[in-house]
Amino acid sequence: MLARLAPQRLFEIRQAFRQFPQRSRSFSTALNYHLDTPDNNPDLPWEFTDGNKEKAKEILSHYPSNYKQSAVIPLLDLAQQQHGGWLPVSAMNAVAKIIEVAPIRVYEVATFYSMFNRLKVGKYHLLVCGTTPCMIRGSREIEDALLKHLGVKRGEVTKDGLFSVGEMECMGCCVNAPMITVADYSNGSEGYTYNYYEDVTPKRVVEIVDALKRGEKPPRGTQNPKRFNSGPEGGNTTLLGEPKPPPCRDLDAC
Repeated sequence: MLARLAPQRLFEIRQAFRQFPQRSRSFSTALNYHLDTPDNNPDLPWEFTDGNKEKAKEILSHYPSNYKQSAVIPLLDLAQQQHGGWLPVSAMNAVAKIIEVAPIRVYEVATFYSMFNRLKVGKYHLLVCGTTPCMIRGSREIEDALLKHLGVKRGEVTKDGLFSVGEMECMGCCVNAPMITVADYSNGSEGYTYNYYEDVTPKRVVEIVDALKRGEKPPRGTQNPKRFNSGPEGGNTTLLGEPKPPPCRDLDAC
């Protein structure tokens, strides 16, 4: 009796979820499962472009022929670049076919790493670092400024398809906190860039967005004119000259 009821109950639950727009799901929940939609289902054809087929061959050449599955991450990244910044299930199936594994093995990777987007993103996907150093330095205010300026919620795409905002955990720029990343999918895989903008303020991130909207490429790196790369504001205060060498090479004999 229970064996007969379980599939029906599962079907009812799936139908209930389909009544809600996909963007209304939280990011953490959306990463865990897939529901077919008109623009994201396994029946839609998907394949690499001729240029990316050559890139895929080059990627596979780095791995032994009996370990093709090791190429899953770079191939998924290439597929995501080609598809405008997100991975439909048909693209994952295409990668599974190339590396000769069951599709579930590719799904496991795509759902584990936050670098892979399984929902549509904007041509410019803005990622705000939310880890402790950036949070202490005002990352929440930066995210609020972006969302208010663009008129979207986290995970939504602007009506013109240009921008979306997400959160990423530590991206290794703690000394230049707070920071955001701009994943630029506006020119497909050929022109894809992933740039860091550091030492940002709520005002500065809005300026960066407006510059991107105008087709400009804001200078990446620190946005503090008083800093050079990750050096201290105003310049070095120590190690201003060449360090003194040891008095002799054999330090025990000194």
